[in-house]
Amino acid sequence: MTEISTAQLTDRLGAAADALAGKAAKLSDDDVRAATELPGWTRGHILAHVANVADAVARQVEYALRGESIEFYDGGMGGRTQAIEMAAGNPAAEHQDKLDAALSRVLSALAGLDDEQWTLRINYRDGTVYDGALALWRELVIHLADLNVGRGPETWSKEFCLYLIAFLATRVPQGTRLVLLPLALPTITVGNGANTVSVQGMLTDIAAWLAGRTPTMDSLRAEAAADSVDLPKLLPWPSALNAAQ
Repeated sequence: MTEISTAQLTDRLGAAADALAGKAAKLSDDDVRAATELPGWTRGHILAHVANVADAVARQVEYALRGESIEFYDGGMGGRTQAIEMAAGNPAAEHQDKLDAALSRVLSALAGLDDEQWTLRINYRDGTVYDGALALWRELVIHLADLNVGRGPETWSKEFCLYLIAFLATRVPQGTRLVLLPLALPTITVGNGANTVSVQGMLTDIAAWLAGRTPTMDSLRAEAAADSVDLPKLLPWPSALNAAQ
């Protein structure tokens, strides 16, 4: 897919942040305590995680501008888990305040960058500020769907789905070549193994499946050697030191 410009990415982040914050503002204390499809996580866990990610990306930018590097989460992955568990049970109003503050912080940090600053190195996945902003976009869009508040994967844009499929290509099992056949769109091939499996369906369902989420349009069909087969079991989410998800 065509690379998203920094101006476009900033716009996408603003829209995703507004959508998430708007939905979160309508949640009651009971809503926040409700379980989600993510194992062991309530909506409160998701809200705490997203706020932490936004703060973490802001930290990466702030330190990069000073020519310094810092781990993604304060306290590393252990600190990440502890912070989520400690905040998950907070009342809805506290989640909203923390989320609003974190989103404001990171969007402000990104808004003031020039072209060169977007390429500054950060600790996250040994990448750049641009990579960190892409990670935040993933988190905002995917976790809004995880909240189950009427903005599921079926609402994901074509642009986001194509980006997500490219990012998640590493989830294809070794030895498998996936031929993705999104309805009314060009074929996408990921993986390069000898075992070819074709997966047909709505683009949003394909992206949701690769992201480990439930395809909401129930459109996916897999074939291998002209026979119907189960969808392949995917590898874990792309791993990296201090990864956001």
